[in-house]
Amino acid sequence: MSEQRRYVLGDTARAARRLEIQDAHFGAESERLLDDLRLRPGDRVVELGCGPGGLSGRILRRLGAGGVLVGVDSSAGLLAQARGTVSPAGPARFETVLADISELGPWLDGADVVVGRAVLHHVPMVELVLGRLRARLRPVTRIGFLEPDFRSPLARLAYLEANGRPDLAPLRVWALAINQLYLANRLSPAVGATLAKTLELAGCRQVRANWSECRSDALTIENMCMFYDEVRDQLQALSILTGAEVQLQQKLLQALEFDTLPAVWGIYRVACAV
Repeated sequence: MSEQRRYVLGDTARAARRLEIQDAHFGAESERLLDDLRLRPGDRVVELGCGPGGLSGRILRRLGAGGVLVGVDSSAGLLAQARGTVSPAGPARFETVLADISELGPWLDGADVVVGRAVLHHVPMVELVLGRLRARLRPVTRIGFLEPDFRSPLARLAYLEANGRPDLAPLRVWALAINQLYLANRLSPAVGATLAKTLELAGCRQVRANWSECRSDALTIENMCMFYDEVRDQLQALSILTGAEVQLQQKLLQALEFDTLPAVWGIYRVACAV
């Protein structure tokens, strides 16, 4: 994403809190992804869309004094937060680069590992970027991504709501809102569904894919309400939800009984070799 093409979600300190919640929910799958990538102490790792550094800290804890993590992001504010919170996480060197990840730069040179979490669905026609990425990397490079799935869980939500769970309507409204917002910005809200095949067709080897649910709990609801805060104006401008409707949906979400909620999103984990 270039500076001219604005990140669809927010990049403020409050948005960083939402990303912190995301790290808690994606924590186990993040560690599994790093296991899949077989990080070595001296690796040079390039993280696409590092944000405030939730995944970065996990990576650095696996690197040694000879390791380097290059965090690339288009938000100067989130990179500043990453530099302030991530650097002490381990002995490896942490470098940040302000750049559009879709315009592959010299920061990729010498990478042993390229990784990204919840970033590809913010890049229009990211399949083209992945093909070019494959062409830029050395044959020994390992690649791994985590991508959320905001679409598949809609089927269960619709079924449950139609069979006696009208209380789940706020989850459905939220899921529809995020899907409609992404589609209006020419982004894919479910790029993970085809990610494994995309990487195979780009010529990657040993492609492994997994899908899992993310639990619905108090942090999930906080995340969803913060999403509404960040994109309220966009939702209204696109005639997806009015400001009053957003406020109502936030109240309905906060009134839900957390321990009875089904998952409202899932996550794809895909790893491969060049």
